[in-house]
Amino acid sequence: MRAVELQICGEPPAVVDRPDPVPGPGEVLVEVSAAPIVPLDLLCASGRFYFGVPATPYVPGVQGVGTVDGRPVWFPASAGMAPGDGSMAELAAVAEADLVPIPDGVSPPELAALGLSAVAAHMALTWRGELASGETVLVLGAGGVVGQAAVQLARLYGAARVVAAARSSAGQQRARAAGADAVVALDSDDVVELAARLGDAAEGPVDLVVDPLFGVPAAAALKCLRPGGRLVNLGGSASEQCPIESSTIRGRSLRLLGYTNNELTREQRAAALTDVAQHAVAGRLTVAHEVVPLQDAAEAWVRQATGQVAGRLVLVP
Repeated sequence: MRAVELQICGEPPAVVDRPDPVPGPGEVLVEVSAAPIVPLDLLCASGRFYFGVPATPYVPGVQGVGTVDGRPVWFPASAGMAPGDGSMAELAAVAEADLVPIPDGVSPPELAALGLSAVAAHMALTWRGELASGETVLVLGAGGVVGQAAVQLARLYGAARVVAAARSSAGQQRARAAGADAVVALDSDDVVELAARLGDAAEGPVDLVVDPLFGVPAAAALKCLRPGGRLVNLGGSASEQCPIESSTIRGRSLRLLGYTNNELTREQRAAALTDVAQHAVAGRLTVAHEVVPLQDAAEAWVRQATGQVAGRLVLVP
């Protein structure tokens, strides 16, 4: 089979011929239809992730979409985090218990682009953030895949007003395309100024913030929350440090909540992915993505690593 192979940590992979994988006990062979290149893939391949330096060579790819005996499925992989190969190949050996059946008619590249990013948005809003009908939601980093999904899902799950915030003009355009009621530019490092902008766009107190950024944007967003409001943090794309004032948290009894997909049970992940797939096939959920032939994986990998992407890059064998 043709596969992407990471040979040296920290360097782009190569596309090579490899023996077909042989499923072990409890595994099945998936014919891969689409595999996204996500930041976690690059982080694992850097050798600097907390899982340690992966044994090379290996096939990267922490998720994918494919078929088993003609049945469409989504599947996860632990490539780069544990010994074994991932999704960026024509075939993948996957634990049968991890397969998630998906509806007929789903575009494999579209679902691969959504994947675990949409699961994170879904669970941050519903399970961790406890979104209630009629609430106002603020989505930071709304030009990214998690952010685009969160804007759309917030509306689907009952938000009355959805405010999006993104740094680049392209990201702001993607947030508008996702259906945000208002879009705010994250082009200031002044917490007070940024909070004023976000508050004006919200047209009142915010109930829930979805935050994959942290840093100044999160500090500004906290100032917009109503008493008892919630901020769910999914990452630190802006900064690992945040200039939060104790009085801001204490004065309104705010709730700061952390979220990671790693905390989900297999059943939770499958249920969330099923919801995402159903919204996708119905045309209610999509994110910007670009389909790339598997043979061009090395170039796509470099583009992802250097930020030269306008959406999720999805490899198609």
